[in-house]
Amino acid sequence: MLAGVSSLAQTFPGEDWNYTEIPQAQGWDAEKSEAFRRYIIDSSYVTGLLIVHDGNIVFEYGDVEENSYIASCRKSVLAMLYGEYVENGQIDLDKTIEELRLDDVEGILPIEKQATIQDLISARSGVYHPEGYPGGMQQYAPARGSVEPGSYWLYSNWDFNVAGYVFEQETGKNIYDEVERKLAQPLNMQDWDRSLQQKQGDTTISKYLAYPMWFSTRDMARIGLLMLHHGNWNGKQLISEAWVDEMLKQRTSYEELNSNVPVFEGTGVDFGYGYMWWLWENTSDERLKGAYSAQGAMGQSITVYPAINTVVAYKTKAAYRRRNSREVRLDLLKKAAELYTAR
Repeated sequence: MLAGVSSLAQTFPGEDWNYTEIPQAQGWDAEKSEAFRRYIIDSSYVTGLLIVHDGNIVFEYGDVEENSYIASCRKSVLAMLYGEYVENGQIDLDKTIEELRLDDVEGILPIEKQATIQDLISARSGVYHPEGYPGGMQQYAPARGSVEPGSYWLYSNWDFNVAGYVFEQETGKNIYDEVERKLAQPLNMQDWDRSLQQKQGDTTISKYLAYPMWFSTRDMARIGLLMLHHGNWNGKQLISEAWVDEMLKQRTSYEELNSNVPVFEGTGVDFGYGYMWWLWENTSDERLKGAYSAQGAMGQSITVYPAINTVVAYKTKAAYRRRNSREVRLDLLKKAAELYTAR
């Protein structure tokens, strides 16, 4: 058993983060940590990275305070917001696109209208309408109307953007206001700026806008720490433990995901998929057992490693127009876990 598993210290940051004075005393290898720092500098475009263990920072790189675009990590944040309204009945995950009275530019096919909200948030809608905000993997999509909703996984921004629209339609709430109420304020986020958050998209392609989000690296780490503790923040249950379990329940296996979208071939990492969270599967490294991630283009991530009570958050500032390869993005997360050597 890994040493971190049996001693889940309930430590949370207040207005600021605490730092572990001697990380190696907690099982973090000093020599490997310096090699990791060199790897970040020499082999990546990452602009900010934090490793948090037992609620304290054990490794820091770059500017962890600046707010910048977190790309598709936004989807995992939206999944967190869904829970309250699924549980109080305002959002019925079995409701179909047809029942929601949704349509789009040039229409939605009859078979596509049978997709449910649950299908949308698990990327299994079978709706392959063009995205008004790029970032999905529709180059791998089957022909429109060729698959039954719920039967096939495809990472599509149409699903995710519609999931945002449905959230607001069914709850009467604004996504960004809910991020502020449910996450930024109770987690004491240090850098949250509501004025930065604006929806975007080309409505001549699809009427459903995306909901880009801007966070700092250290505020992303707070989201990860909340997830690590099953929605509990310093004794207060902000998201129900049952909903955290639902988000992280496998809806798509790594075998199906790799078959449908072979983008992870050669990376040494296999992902399953839950409700807008990536699930680490088929790994022999005990430190990665049960891990899960929010992942974003160019190099953005919130990754939780329950087996070692650790969160890693990293960012690549979009304004620099620099993009980490998929292999580098995943290597960063594997190498971060390998710094922990306590057994």
